[in-house]
Amino acid sequence: MRRRRASYRAHHRGTKEMDVLVGRYADARLADFTPDELARFEMLLNLPDPMVQTWVFSGEGAAAEFGDLVADIRVFHRLADKAN
Repeated sequence: MRRRRASYRAHHRGTKEMDVLVGRYADARLADFTPDELARFEMLLNLPDPMVQTWVFSGEGAAAEFGDLVADIRVFHRLADKAN
């Protein structure tokens, strides 16, 4: 149930760009998330679109607790190399 809800929320962020970026990432990764990873992803979904969008596109400024999650989203969408 939590994964389905997170998937829905990822696909319905509010802006089309974030629907695509976060939604496609969720489609690919949600099934493999541990309960802790899922909880952190749910917290990310609670943040405003402009904040998350800035983090994803720039690769900078992400709160420490979301740094590796944002980095994984960036790598998934080929906005960054795995080494970054």
